[in-house]
Amino acid sequence: MKKLDIIIKPEKLEELKEILDECQATGLMMTNIMGYGNQKGFKRMYRGNEYEVKILPKIKVETVVSEEIAEKIIDRVVDEISTGNYGDGKIFVHDVEDVVRIRTGERGDQAL
Repeated sequence: MKKLDIIIKPEKLEELKEILDECQATGLMMTNIMGYGNQKGFKRMYRGNEYEVKILPKIKVETVVSEEIAEKIIDRVVDEISTGNYGDGKIFVHDVEDVVRIRTGERGDQAL
């Protein structure tokens, strides 16, 4: 099993949810976050003054899926969410040793 931490622009959330549904991910957790990567923010003019926005709004979506589904999701996100610009986001992939469904005690893929 793999855990995917997918960091995207907020406006791409609906597209990502469609991808996850179509790839049969059984669930997701979403968090509003702030941060920056290679772009280090941007500069804006407001009422004649220039200021820097260094921390940008992002969405972090977490899901745990089988290895086969993880690769499908990664490929589709890279193909469909990417704009080719800085700030498109990242996907962090983690190995998941086990998962337990609290309600039934099921473990592994059956617990997803």
